[in-house]
Amino acid sequence: MPILHKIKAYLYDNFLTKDNPNDFIARTVSERSLNVKQICEAAVNRGGADVTAAAMEHATELFLKEMAYQLCDGYSINTGYFTAGTLIRGVFDSPSETFNSDKHTILFQFNQGEKLRAEIQNIEINILGVADSSSIILQVTDVKSGTVNDLLTPGRNLKISGNKIKIAGENPANGIFFVNTSTSTRTQVEINDIVTNNPSELIVVIPALTAGTYRLEVVTQYAGGSNLLKEPRTTELKKELAVE
Repeated sequence: MPILHKIKAYLYDNFLTKDNPNDFIARTVSERSLNVKQICEAAVNRGGADVTAAAMEHATELFLKEMAYQLCDGYSINTGYFTAGTLIRGVFDSPSETFNSDKHTILFQFNQGEKLRAEIQNIEINILGVADSSSIILQVTDVKSGTVNDLLTPGRNLKISGNKIKIAGENPANGIFFVNTSTSTRTQVEINDIVTNNPSELIVVIPALTAGTYRLEVVTQYAGGSNLLKEPRTTELKKELAVE
């Protein structure tokens, strides 16, 4: 089977395991994030579509809108490339307890399907070596919903795992920020809302963010031990987070 695709990745120290200090995890190098319009244009440009990019985009948007509608009515989805369904998180304390949005959460869960799994054999992974370990955000966990690298629940805790992410230094630019991807508005976590401030873990109270998608930025002068950088360094989570 010929190799049709290539993915680049760097190795990072695995700070999520405590029993083996010498293991690594691989993180893919994302070229960029593509939206529906860009995917449709790419399909037409490489000859992978027999309609115009605009027609393909319109049909895709209609499909996704209807898929979301059916998911909200409790149907499961199987496109061949992915499966999707609804999931309820939270504990019900008695058989008669009803759904309570303050303690229960509805999520949409997506998993790879057979057609997408079949493409794995066509991918070549190129490990580029050990990445610069100056600072990295490995993952974030929204404590309320239990989701990883996905949702944000304002007023509840967010656990941030990584390396050299401790907030340290006197520069006023230091802090933890949520940047709205639509407006570029930066909302800083108040210092009193930083519950845990360790080199490999931060726990914060999520500010009162409005609905939308956000980038997470950690700005710090921390360089390890008691050492500080002369100027702040910004580390960004490579995934967008959503407030519903």
